[in-house]
Amino acid sequence: MTHWFHRNPLKATAPVSFNYYGVVTGPSASKICNDLRSSRVRLLELFTDLSCNPEMMKNAADSYFSLLQGFINSLDESTQESKLRYIQNFKWTDTLQGQVPSAQQDAVFELISMGFNVALWYTKYASRLAGKEKRRLCASALFFKYIDHIPKLITPAEKGRDLESRLIEAYVIQCQAEAQEVTIARAIELKHAPGLIAALAYETANFYQKADHTLSSLEPAYSAKWRKYLHLKMCFYTAYAYCYHGQTLLASDKCGEAIRSLQEAEKLYAKAEALCKEYGETKGPGPTVKPSGHLFFRKLGNLVKNTLEKCQRENGFIYFQKIPTEAPQLELKANYGLVEPVPFEFPPTSAQWTPETLAAFDLTKRPKDDSTKPKPEEEVKPVKEPDIKPQKDTGCYIS
Repeated sequence: MTHWFHRNPLKATAPVSFNYYGVVTGPSASKICNDLRSSRVRLLELFTDLSCNPEMMKNAADSYFSLLQGFINSLDESTQESKLRYIQNFKWTDTLQGQVPSAQQDAVFELISMGFNVALWYTKYASRLAGKEKRRLCASALFFKYIDHIPKLITPAEKGRDLESRLIEAYVIQCQAEAQEVTIARAIELKHAPGLIAALAYETANFYQKADHTLSSLEPAYSAKWRKYLHLKMCFYTAYAYCYHGQTLLASDKCGEAIRSLQEAEKLYAKAEALCKEYGETKGPGPTVKPSGHLFFRKLGNLVKNTLEKCQRENGFIYFQKIPTEAPQLELKANYGLVEPVPFEFPPTSAQWTPETLAAFDLTKRPKDDSTKPKPEEEVKPVKEPDIKPQKDTGCYIS
């Protein structure tokens, strides 16, 4: 659900008119410019439309990206880029650094910035729905990962901004971790073996730890809140792993080790609760979610408590085993149930692009712009995202 996953804000962008007076010399070129403008506006509108579904988003994104490809790739699929690549200036804000926009006169910058926003939309959509939306999170992971046009930028991605490798990698790993959470919830609901659930939880905790480590060298003013969320989720799922590992140990008559495993789960759960409070008090981008108020979170606390008490009772009546001073080492590997990202590719260039259409853009007639003169139409207004109210928490699913 929405209030279980932390989400950074959508990127904002300046309007783009695609008006090239003098350059456009034919009706086919004029139509492409009009279609680019309208498809871009439509896609931006869908980002904040609560009625939008994945099919609508894919159709709108494909429509815009297929047209934009004509500004990037040559029509004969050679290595030569389109002559229109640098005709338009694009401005985009950043998910962490707020409303200070970056601008590049490069259609590749537009492609990957808009693609980044589409990936963010999928994560936000998945967070509002039930566990079946694991696929959307996997798709988002690949969308972030396959923005392989970033190295093609003439101006390299700025440090600490969205298109920089550390940020891309953190988003990819977080999507994988959250898709894995859905798998864990399903496994618990279907009463799979505790050993499998423990292994899945341990793998998920490692995902969150890796994402947190990826952000560790970023400026704390921008990354502290996000990192606090990643850290609390890492503690939470490590507690899950120790809890279910304890059940496995008890089933193998290793009651003393089971108690120590449950004690470790209890300690980590308490740490996750404390981190939830710290996360709520940390300033940073994105609305503050409340994982500790979620039934899925609270259920683990009760499960750890009840399982520990059961182990202690059985040890006092049956096993009389010594409790180890050190927590058991978790060397768990899930044999199945791990999520796999869904393949993603940008759509091919629109059939509207023909050699004749491209020839109807005459760059020799392009007026010399005064780049120092401010352009009001390029103002970047913040994205007003809808306020999502928490849904009734059944505890069945977590995404």
